[in-house]
Amino acid sequence: MPLVRCGKPSSRMRPLPEAFFQHGDTARLRRAAARCLEAALQAADPRAAVRRALTLDGHWLVVFGDASDLNHFSAIFVVGGGKAGAAMAAALEEILGDRISAGVVSVKYGHTAPTSRVRVVEAGHPLPDAASVAAAEEVLAMARRAGERDLVFVLISGGGSALLTAPPDGITLEDKLAVTRRLLDAGAPIGELNTVRKHLSRIKGGHLAQAFAPARSIALILSDVLGNPLDVIASGPTVPDPTTFADALEILRRRGILDVVPAAVRAYLEAGLAGRVPETPKPGDSEFALTRAVIIGDITRALGAAEQVAREWGFNIVILSAAVEGEAREVGAALGRRAKEAHEGRYGPLPVCLLQGGETTVTVRGHGKGGRNQEVALGAALEIAGLPNTLILSAGTDGTDGPTDAAGAVADGTTVERARSLGLDPLDALARNDAYPFFAALGDLLITGPTLTNVNDLMLALIGPAPGRAPVDRPRDGAG
Repeated sequence: MPLVRCGKPSSRMRPLPEAFFQHGDTARLRRAAARCLEAALQAADPRAAVRRALTLDGHWLVVFGDASDLNHFSAIFVVGGGKAGAAMAAALEEILGDRISAGVVSVKYGHTAPTSRVRVVEAGHPLPDAASVAAAEEVLAMARRAGERDLVFVLISGGGSALLTAPPDGITLEDKLAVTRRLLDAGAPIGELNTVRKHLSRIKGGHLAQAFAPARSIALILSDVLGNPLDVIASGPTVPDPTTFADALEILRRRGILDVVPAAVRAYLEAGLAGRVPETPKPGDSEFALTRAVIIGDITRALGAAEQVAREWGFNIVILSAAVEGEAREVGAALGRRAKEAHEGRYGPLPVCLLQGGETTVTVRGHGKGGRNQEVALGAALEIAGLPNTLILSAGTDGTDGPTDAAGAVADGTTVERARSLGLDPLDALARNDAYPFFAALGDLLITGPTLTNVNDLMLALIGPAPGRAPVDRPRDGAG
């Protein structure tokens, strides 16, 4: 499938194999869905987001209307963590050039982009590794270099919590890995996960802003968290933390894992509760007078781009939500039921495109291979079994879904039938959290490769015309 390129976007999508599109009455729906996904990725392009946020006029730098005289600063440093960090750093280099003195950003393995003045290091995600710790220490070392006449850009995007890991004294990387695995397996949403992470870190929860003071800092944030809460995205390294050690302990207790996390983790959190370990920096602390944090992109722009493409292809559009959350299989089932309602005329004449964005969770019950978007698609497949001209897509905008190389998957009305003809049981795959091999056998995985962006997940349902009506053939106005 040819790809439409505009300029030099950093967000990219690997062409899907032609076999992906050869599935009976959904062939054209699959092409439309793929175009919607690619448009969403291009709209979430971190380079473009940075260029929209910053302009340089001589020695005046304007960040969303706030001007700074760069002649005031002796040095400019760039640090960051997240899957979009390399692309963001490359864009900042295009704007500031040799004004940048030094920099380092930590990205997920494979999510690199060429840079000249900012060093890009690769580290582990969703679970941190030794490289994540080394990257965090390098960032903290740069903080020690920065003085009161220096400016620091902090580039933050999804994945930053894992990619910058700085455990406090008494806590090992293995301890943090253990508690993170427990929380992920328990289906903890990102807010809960990051509350615990912030209280087991020397860099999260405002600690990075504390480390950079008295230098001034500007955080440019590509949001992957619903509602764009600054203290949750990448665990809020440059903003005040409203959560407490008590909150972290309560999350572990409520998720039923307080008694099984490493003893050192529990002891450290309890020491914080007792006041023997300082709390994370709070609103009103002096260091935050030197910081500014701005959201430069989120899921809403990506949804808007997908909407535009679907409209050009002739679909009537219904945007369901930009803040979907919940258990992945249940979210998928709900989207499948809405697709059935579209066939019944609830959303107007066909063809219809239902769009939503957000981030679901998976409570791990089995030992299979998969991710939340694949479980959304599998949950939907069971609801739309037998429906003609119906396709559901769920994909992570970063190009990875859980610990897999797939961004997500698609399901149509024939998914269940085709699977059973191959001896696959969709209910068993769900029970074992084993959606990856299920969709791999059907050729319905979305393998996009790293996209160099991350703004939550995109979910859409395309419901084509009823039997006997003209199928969706090509986009209107010559698009695509």
